[in-house]
Amino acid sequence: MTAAGASPPTGDANRTRRRPAIAPWEWLGFGAVILVAAAVRLVGLAGRGTWDADQGHDMLVLRAFVVDGQIPLVGPPTSIGTFHHGALYYDLLAPAAWLSGADPVVVVAEIALGGVLAVGLVWWLARAIAGPVAAIAAAGLIAISATAIDASTFIWNPNLIAASSALLFCAEWQAWRSRQPRWWLLAAAALAVTMQLHVLGSVLAVPTAAFFLVDLRRRPAGERGAVLRWGAGGLALIAASYVPLLVYDLGHDFAETRGIVGFFLSPEGAHSGLDPVSRLIFGTLRILAWPLAGLITNAPLPGILAAVSALAVLAWWPLRAHGEERVAARWLVATLGFSIVVLALAVGGLSLVTPLPNDHYHAFLDPPVFVAAGVAAAALWARGLPGRVLAGAGLAALVAWNVATWPPATAVDGGWPAAESAAARLQRDTPGLTLALVSLPSFKTAEAYAFPLVRDGDPPVGPSRAGAVVVLCDALFVHDCGGPAEAVAVADLGVLRLVDRFAPAPGRTLSVYLRGEP
Repeated sequence: MTAAGASPPTGDANRTRRRPAIAPWEWLGFGAVILVAAAVRLVGLAGRGTWDADQGHDMLVLRAFVVDGQIPLVGPPTSIGTFHHGALYYDLLAPAAWLSGADPVVVVAEIALGGVLAVGLVWWLARAIAGPVAAIAAAGLIAISATAIDASTFIWNPNLIAASSALLFCAEWQAWRSRQPRWWLLAAAALAVTMQLHVLGSVLAVPTAAFFLVDLRRRPAGERGAVLRWGAGGLALIAASYVPLLVYDLGHDFAETRGIVGFFLSPEGAHSGLDPVSRLIFGTLRILAWPLAGLITNAPLPGILAAVSALAVLAWWPLRAHGEERVAARWLVATLGFSIVVLALAVGGLSLVTPLPNDHYHAFLDPPVFVAAGVAAAALWARGLPGRVLAGAGLAALVAWNVATWPPATAVDGGWPAAESAAARLQRDTPGLTLALVSLPSFKTAEAYAFPLVRDGDPPVGPSRAGAVVVLCDALFVHDCGGPAEAVAVADLGVLRLVDRFAPAPGRTLSVYLRGEP
């Protein structure tokens, strides 16, 4: 029997309670956060993002894809060079490249919109877990995060990963709270994208599978068949996303498979010179500091404060939360904990500080860090005036630090406009001649300047066929640009005379040689 005036139970009686409808003030707050996120990402895109070999390579592949019909089967090469990321990265950027005729600015605009999407997804996830105050705080932090903004303003395969991993977490949580197993298919799609944008995104496969099994276990026997069917569909979708890689491997003697296996079997894979405990401590601080305060070695005190605060929140949250939120807290904290341990112990690069960026190795973990920060702010806010003062002070400090460390309005290397200008100068130096590009060091390509030449209809050729040879020297690796190393590089290319030498960007030198007597 039911109590007088009570509604009779329905088939949805065991379902989780839905969040209240979005109030007008929430819409205003959400709209303001999205406008800020869009403004700080979309303004002045042409010159904001760095332009180097990786960007030139990706645009050459995209142009060949959308203009010449050459479908890429693998993605960009990994930093170790023996295998590649997933080709799905190029598929995601192909619409912008196709609509614009392979214009890098339009491609970057798509990446920037992906950054704005990540802000919206973090807002939804935080609200679904802990309510509107947590949502505004979490979304506001990622909207103004210096590292998130930087990742939204240049072309690089990890730069879409915040949106894809945020979508993964949202789909997982919606599958849990709605009890509708079809959301696991969206989760699988988001996981496939995350794994292909960066190979280390595969770390999320384990906690995703674990949460799926927990969801399966809690259901009555009559619902499990549907959950398993949607899960099997998700597995099939992930497998299908790797068909291009399989096709490539079959045609290249399984070079990708051998490269991946060789990396994980080699001692260099996890080597960093630090003991496991040190790697774990440094990796934890680095991963938690990155989204909130940037690279910890650039500003140790703010980074350590942010990381230690985040660690305290992650330890407190599962103990303080109740009901549905406790499930979310345990799930997100376990996901972060597992991923941090695996990355810190298995990826030696995270324990090293190098001139080359490697923080994208863990960028897929940023969304739950922002959500946890939003939950902590909301918990303080609910404690009355003292809590609101403390929450406001903490958020204000994070906002102030990130605004102060935003990337510059123009990239240090001048971005894409500087590369266009350099290519135009090379063409003026060599009127009517075919060009060859030679790079110092040889392992770093000259594709940063090959792409604007190709786009202008003047594609580089091999040195033996060229009337002019351009040597690109990178001072990060070669300390005598224009000196003996360059002389050795051109010595075997025939008789050449130098006609121009200039710096298209700080640390890079372009030397133009024509064939003929010096």
